[in-house]
Amino acid sequence: MLETGSPTSLCFRTNTTCNALLRELQKIWVDIGESDAEKDRMLMELEKECLQIYRRKVDEAAKSKAQLHQAIVSTEAEIASLMAALGVLSIHSPMKSDKGSKSLKEKLAAVTPLLEDLRLQKDERVKQFVDTKAQIEKMSGEISGYSDQLNKPMLGSLTLDEQDLTLRKLNEYQTHLRSLQKEKSDRLNKVLDYVNEVHALCSVLGVDFGQTVCEVHPSLHRTDHEQSTNISDSTLDGLQHMIQKLKTERKLRFQKLKDVVGSLFELWNLMDTPQEERVKFARVSYVVRLSESDITEPSILSTETIEQVSAEVDHFNKLKSSRMKELVMKRRSELENICRLAHIEPDTSTSLEKSTALIDSGIVDPSELLANIETQINKIKDEAQSRKEIIDRIDRWLSACEEENWLEEYNQDENRYSTGRGGHVNLKHAERARVTVNKIPSMVDNLIKKTLLWEDETQKSFLYDGVRLVSILEDYKLTRKQQEEEKKRYRDHKKMQALLLNRRESIYGSKPSPRRSSSVKKSNRYNGNVSVPPTPRRNSAGATNDEVMTPRSYSSHHPQNGYFKEGRRLSTAPLNFVAIPKEDSASTYTSVYGSEPDSPLQN
Repeated sequence: MLETGSPTSLCFRTNTTCNALLRELQKIWVDIGESDAEKDRMLMELEKECLQIYRRKVDEAAKSKAQLHQAIVSTEAEIASLMAALGVLSIHSPMKSDKGSKSLKEKLAAVTPLLEDLRLQKDERVKQFVDTKAQIEKMSGEISGYSDQLNKPMLGSLTLDEQDLTLRKLNEYQTHLRSLQKEKSDRLNKVLDYVNEVHALCSVLGVDFGQTVCEVHPSLHRTDHEQSTNISDSTLDGLQHMIQKLKTERKLRFQKLKDVVGSLFELWNLMDTPQEERVKFARVSYVVRLSESDITEPSILSTETIEQVSAEVDHFNKLKSSRMKELVMKRRSELENICRLAHIEPDTSTSLEKSTALIDSGIVDPSELLANIETQINKIKDEAQSRKEIIDRIDRWLSACEEENWLEEYNQDENRYSTGRGGHVNLKHAERARVTVNKIPSMVDNLIKKTLLWEDETQKSFLYDGVRLVSILEDYKLTRKQQEEEKKRYRDHKKMQALLLNRRESIYGSKPSPRRSSSVKKSNRYNGNVSVPPTPRRNSAGATNDEVMTPRSYSSHHPQNGYFKEGRRLSTAPLNFVAIPKEDSASTYTSVYGSEPDSPLQN
């Protein structure tokens, strides 16, 4: 049996296939009716074409063999060259171990990995040589001071001798590089020390550091990260000269600023200038207590700083008296504003009118008056901080009272349940307002407790616009209680009217008389006008004794309200939960009782 895949087996299969096709072709010719001559001619052409195909394939195979052989020879030559350049003495080659037992393709495949490995080694070695030589040339240029060579491509690194890439040669380059690196490091540290000293001097003098060091060498002020720092001898000498120049300038400016600040101190002491005014020049005020070498604050000796201090000295010389009066007026206004926000009565002894009169008359030293006002401001700020929580509770209480006032007006609106535009919004607002109004009694009680606790801790009364807050809240609670009682009496009176009307109808019939009809209509007109507990409003001149006094309304009645006359004060509305006037109520009562036979008014 023929072995599958062998040339003989392949030839047998080919002959069998060709014979089968030839038989099929002859059958077709018979069916067509081809002549014997024509059959012989076509068989000759077929045989000729087959020979041509075989010959072309043989030529291609021979050419491929020659190419493989040449590739193997070239590969071996390149391997030898790379081994010599890299200094590799010997290497295991698969071709030498089994040279005659492998095909050309197998031989080429065996040496190709070795070639690739040597090529990678060469590329890596070349890169190491290039990097090392580039660093050597760059450092040599920096040290020698050839500025035209800095930051330029090193052409020498591109003309590398690739015939000698041994480790011995690379070690020579690296040894030379390390020596240059040490020298560069020493020079660079020295340059950096000089540059840092220049930077510190420029900072104190307010001089542009970049421009200063660029005068020595542009590379000292790095605007490009790839720029190399020049560390040549000329750069070191230039930095030393620049440092000496800056120190001389520092000495001159220090003495000038010291003289100007001394003059400013004299004016401050003469005018008793407050600390707030001195803060602007606090950064230069310590100069007179330091030595020249101890000054490190940026721009403290700049020309701008010296000019500002000199301008301030000139300003104080021109505005001694008017400046004092202006500061007193300004701080007093600040005191009054703080007191207004905290609802605290300010001290009237330093009011604007009195302060102006005292300064103009010359009776009081303006500096003493200003110091007194400063003390009051600090005291009020501390007290306002401790009162903040109670003030916030008061604001929430007054806001709840405003909601109560809105709810009262809403309840008196006969069309409040209409389905018009915005009706549902007002309805939801009313629901929230009722919840808030129900919290008012607890809010007042909690506010009283909080206020009493504050008074126990501070050992003084909590005054709100000059009136004790606890008194205001107790009066509010009392008046609210009286209002609730009046509402109850009004509801009882309304029920009595309804009983009397029902009794009259049972006696005289349901048809009302004109007088009774008008009285009943008037009574019904006010049936929906029962107000809720009092709510704050602006205090009016015609307020009655039934008003509920809030903290802001108390301030308008307090004899010493002073500055707060124009402040924000609220008082509650009069007790109008019975909206029927007295004469209207009496007429309604008479119309019900006086027309009955058994009425007490008939007796």
